[in-house]
Amino acid sequence: MERKINLLFVDDEEQFLKSMTKQLEVRDFNVIAANRGEKALEVARAVPVDVALVDLKMPGINGEETLKALKDEHKWLEIVILTGHGSIDSAKECTRSGAYEYLQKPCHIDDLLEVLKNAYKKKVMNKNKIEEKRINEMLRLAQSDSPRKILARLKEIDRGAI
Repeated sequence: MERKINLLFVDDEEQFLKSMTKQLEVRDFNVIAANRGEKALEVARAVPVDVALVDLKMPGINGEETLKALKDEHKWLEIVILTGHGSIDSAKECTRSGAYEYLQKPCHIDDLLEVLKNAYKKKVMNKNKIEEKRINEMLRLAQSDSPRKILARLKEIDRGAI
């Protein structure tokens, strides 16, 4: 039974993309890497994506445009912007366009994991019309603060296995 979270990770910096993909995969994410916004849209149409992590500045379709297109096509998808070229104005615009969170590079992996976990939790709550109090009760049944176990439990809830 596959209980990993499908994470679409979009960044044009190849070394960063490879490095972060490895770091996220050892933390039980199934990372689908794309180095351009256009590729991210293709992937999201072909593979069910739970959460997306998107760079802001990329050639072709930039992160803001990628965010808007993903949100238009995938109602429940939560998207986190991770950028080294951020500004207050772009953060406001991305938030207005539906970004769950806006993070600056470099970002500590534990902070990123917490944001990804919470973004996925929000997706599950919205998609399944579960109130936060109820989902927190369901997660307590996992009897663990381990991000891996919490993510696995969220995946079970999302699949309707609970």
